[in-house]
Amino acid sequence: MKVVNRVTDAFRNLTDKETIWARHSNPKSGWSRMAAGFVIVGALYHRKWKVLGLAVLFMILNPVLFREPTEESDDWMYKVVRAEERWTNDGNPLIGLGYPQILNTVSIPVGLYGLYAAYKQKPISTTVCTLASQGLNQWCMKEIIEYYEEVDSLANQTL
Repeated sequence: MKVVNRVTDAFRNLTDKETIWARHSNPKSGWSRMAAGFVIVGALYHRKWKVLGLAVLFMILNPVLFREPTEESDDWMYKVVRAEERWTNDGNPLIGLGYPQILNTVSIPVGLYGLYAAYKQKPISTTVCTLASQGLNQWCMKEIIEYYEEVDSLANQTL
């Protein structure tokens, strides 16, 4: 019974929202998740179904696979994840019609078409749509990071 309780407690801890954000803020999590997205596209294009399945599983598990960083980092992915966390905790959606969410919103159909193009083995459409989707997502994250940098700067000036 103790083993079951330990497993249950460990699972509960890993699925805790704050734990997920903390572990996902490890730059290795963000960078490997981005790379896995490209692996998914490539596996679909080349009909490597096992690789596709493993990459999708990795994407699902990724936010809890890495340890929480011991200190803040200047790494881009660390900033991206912490900005996403703060943005959503402040009640802002990551997908929507407002700016910068519209960038993420547009990235979804573009990315889905990239997956369709990969399945149909259209190399130019696959490449263009995959890169455009990722670019739109990263642009959105850049805007959110800059928003909070400005908010924090203004708050520090008033202290």
